Amino acid sequence: MSQRPTIAIVGAGSLASFLAIVLDRAGFEIVEIIARDLPGLLRRARSLAAKVGASAVTANSASLNATVLWACVPDREIRSAALGLADRLRMLASANKRESLKVRLEDRGKGGVKVKLQARQIQPGIESRFAFHSSGALLSGELEPLRQLGIGTASVHPLMTFVRGARPSLADVPFAVEGDAAAKRVANQIVRKLGGKTFSLPAKRKSAYHAWATMTSPLFLAFLVTLEEAARAAGLTREEARGMSLPIIRQTLTNYSTLGPAQSFSGPFVRGDAETVARHLEELKKQPGAREVYIALARAALRGLPIKNREQLQRLLKG
Repeated sequence: MSQRPTIAIVGAGSLASFLAIVLDRAGFEIVEIIARDLPGLLRRARSLAAKVGASAVTANSASLNATVLWACVPDREIRSAALGLADRLRMLASANKRESLKVRLEDRGKGGVKVKLQARQIQPGIESRFAFHSSGALLSGELEPLRQLGIGTASVHPLMTFVRGARPSLADVPFAVEGDAAAKRVANQIVRKLGGKTFSLPAKRKSAYHAWATMTSPLFLAFLVTLEEAARAAGLTREEARGMSLPIIRQTLTNYSTLGPAQSFSGPFVRGDAETVARHLEELKKQPGAREVYIALARAALRGLPIKNREQLQRLLKG
């Protein structure tokens, strides 16, 4: 597209709020924030709309005159949102058709001169040529009600975590894109303007992709919580464990990024110290949940990292 598309955001939650603001800062015009007709949601929509110079509307009052409709709602609501928007577009198209019937009106002016009057032409009901959703788990097919109206659809999922109170950078963030070719091209252009990068994701790989994505943040966070449980066996509070573990966690991530996993691996497993591992397992009986995770991660290390004394450690972890 030669010009930046105008965008309507569907939703007013964490992702919708984040995207609307970064899109606005990147020079995109946000024309509408579309929310369900519930007091709390409409309040958030009005607040967000005020920040980006948009109108806060419901699906029943939206003009839907943006180039891109971007659904940022929970997975379970995407299909119903698409149905509601499709119904609204049909209503707008029907109104346009009725208005077109009034285009040619005739009257006679002074001197019997025939004067043709033109009724105001309204824009076609389907100006929103593309529709996106940002689910990592669901395919662009969730937007099928809009696709049936001739709108190009795509799923556009940023591999990033969005929570209230955090404003992550999108620089070099990968976006998984799946859907219609034209919609994917538009998504690529928008993501580049935001500083991110896109990669094409085959539909059959979407669930596997989302399982991996879930491990990168939500389940990684679950691991960090498990660290707090393990620290309790050492007499530390959760708060103490959190603060004390952050320096080594940050350095591990830096090592992983710059050196790769094999060269970043340290501790008793890389040395093959089965006696130390046995003591760990005994102590962690005080925290059975943490012990279970320790064993699972140790087995993962045996599969994919350089380890000495592998056979003895394997026997130990089976017990």
